Amino acid sequence: MRDLFRFLFRQRNNLLFAALLALSMSLVVSGNMHQRAQVISSSNAVIGRIYATRNDITSFADLRRVNNDLVRSLAIERERKFNLLLLADSAGRVVDTLRRQRYTFIPAQVINSTTQKEKNYITLDKGSVDGLRPDMGVIGANGIVGMVRETSEHFALVISVLNPDHAASAQLRSTRHFGQLKWNTGDPRTVLLSDIDKHVHVAVGDTVETSGIERVYPAGIPIGVVEKVENDPSIPFHLIIVRLSEDLTRSGQVTVVGDLMRLERDSLEAKAKVE
Repeated sequence: MRDLFRFLFRQRNNLLFAALLALSMSLVVSGNMHQRAQVISSSNAVIGRIYATRNDITSFADLRRVNNDLVRSLAIERERKFNLLLLADSAGRVVDTLRRQRYTFIPAQVINSTTQKEKNYITLDKGSVDGLRPDMGVIGANGIVGMVRETSEHFALVISVLNPDHAASAQLRSTRHFGQLKWNTGDPRTVLLSDIDKHVHVAVGDTVETSGIERVYPAGIPIGVVEKVENDPSIPFHLIIVRLSEDLTRSGQVTVVGDLMRLERDSLEAKAKVE
C-alpha cells in the first residue's frame, strides 16, 4: 500500500493534468452541440469496429462447429435423396421413409491420411460404436473417398481411392456404360477407368459417377471427369484417365454410407451361385 501511495505521489502532476484534460473535454462536449455530435459519431465508429472485430474472432473460433453442422446437414440431405421413395396413389404422392429406407449416412472427420504411398489409407474418428463396419463406402463433399476396411470401437481404417486394392464400378453419366475404376496412375489427382468397349463414344469432359453395382457406394455419386482417352490396339476397350472431383490431398469432413439391404442381396445372390 505504501508503494502505491509513493507511486501516486510521484505521478501527481501527470494525474492532475489528465483529470483537468478530461474535465475540459467534458465541458467542451457538453457545451457545444457540434462537438458533442462529433464525439458521439466517433465513439459509435470505434464501438462498431470493436464489435466487428469481436464478431470476426468469434466466427473464426466457431468454424469447426459450423463445419460439423454443415456436414450433418449434408448427410441428412443425402439420406433424404437416396431413401425417399415416392409412391403414386389416387390422392397424389406418398413418401415412404420407414419401410423402404436403403442407406444410412454417418458424418466423420479425417484425422490421418496418405496420398503419396504405393497403398494409401485414411483414418476416421468414428468406429463400430458409431455404426461403422467394413465395406461401407466413404464419400466427401465432391465425390468418393474410399471404403472402410477395418474398425475399432472409436476409429476406422479406410482404403483410399488412391490404393490399388480399392476397386469400384463406375459409369459414364451420359451413356450409362460402366467399367472398373482403379488407381494405377501414380497421380493423387487421377484414376483409371477401364472395361468400357471401344464402340462407346467417350469424350474429354464427360462426367464419371458410381454405378452402385458393387454395393459399396450408391449409384450416382460423383467420381470425376474424363481427362484423357487412350486406345491400345491390343485391347478391346478404352483406357480412360479420370480426374477426381474430390481432393484427397487434404483432410476434412466425410460421410460414411451404409447399405441396409446389402446383406439381403448378398444372401440371395450367394444362394443363386450355390444352386
